[in-house]
Amino acid sequence: MIVSRAPFRFSLGGGGTDLPAYYQQYGGFVVSAAIDSYVYVTANRRFYPTLRLAYSETETVAEVAHIRHPIFREALRMTGVDSGIELTSVADLPSNSGLGSSSSFTVALLNALYAYKREFVSAERLAREACELEMVRLGEPVGKQDQYIAAFGSVTALSIAPDGSVQVEPVPAQAQALEALQSNLLIMYSGVERPAKLVLTEQGERVRQKDPSTLEGMHRIKALGREVYELLVRGDTDRYGELLHEHWCEKRKLASRMTDDTLDEHYEIARGAGAIGGKLIGAGGGGFFMLYVRPAQRRRVTQALAQRGLRPLPFRFDQAGARIVLNLHRSR
Repeated sequence: MIVSRAPFRFSLGGGGTDLPAYYQQYGGFVVSAAIDSYVYVTANRRFYPTLRLAYSETETVAEVAHIRHPIFREALRMTGVDSGIELTSVADLPSNSGLGSSSSFTVALLNALYAYKREFVSAERLAREACELEMVRLGEPVGKQDQYIAAFGSVTALSIAPDGSVQVEPVPAQAQALEALQSNLLIMYSGVERPAKLVLTEQGERVRQKDPSTLEGMHRIKALGREVYELLVRGDTDRYGELLHEHWCEKRKLASRMTDDTLDEHYEIARGAGAIGGKLIGAGGGGFFMLYVRPAQRRRVTQALAQRGLRPLPFRFDQAGARIVLNLHRSR
């Protein structure tokens, strides 16, 4: 039995500039944070030569080609595991909620399969191969942030070159600054789940068509990402709340499904109750709100949103990234 896990993430700044439509022309820059909620994948040798998969559905098949779940299928093909294995997946948080769940799952799955083969794989290779699986083999309209932060963890800056190469740098912030940021961020679940591809496909097409307002917004979001990096290094976390509000104003222009009247009302009520700024995490359209709230206003903001049906998500930053947390795999 092998148990692998990979963390979910928050994008702190620059999110969206990791999409190929943007970084292939202008380069991308994202500051992202892994959190202590995880996707878990187990791998176990199966007595029978068939493959059994358990997720929201269950599949038992004789060949990899017959697997319906695309990520399971391609991960098995990439790693060369083709028979006699049972794989299961569970997660702390729902999918389609803006926290990078599919990429966290992909990274955890690849790590489990390599551990099953008794191969050590670096975080960089896990991230790179997860990107290849999702973006190339499956053609998903996603970026590179989620795979890299799931593999590396921590609060991390990602510089993405036009050729797709990624430079990974832990943000050199003082522990007190990260603790203050963690304490002042309030995460609230909107209750709305949506496939990110609906928003990302439109956003990517606007960038490819060089829509002036979209490009202007994306350039500003990348600049905000660099400002987030610098303020974390300085320890000026209150400035982050102000940047979040500016990020919200820019991001909501990028795609028609980025927000709606109800989500806008949630945000305005949070601001009215004392939040300095906030945004929807991920592509938009639902999922989780990230709000910057000083301690004196935290209770009031939480209650105001709870009355509208939103749920808080307690969290801490994850420092480990993708890990094998149990390995009882035996040779036979």
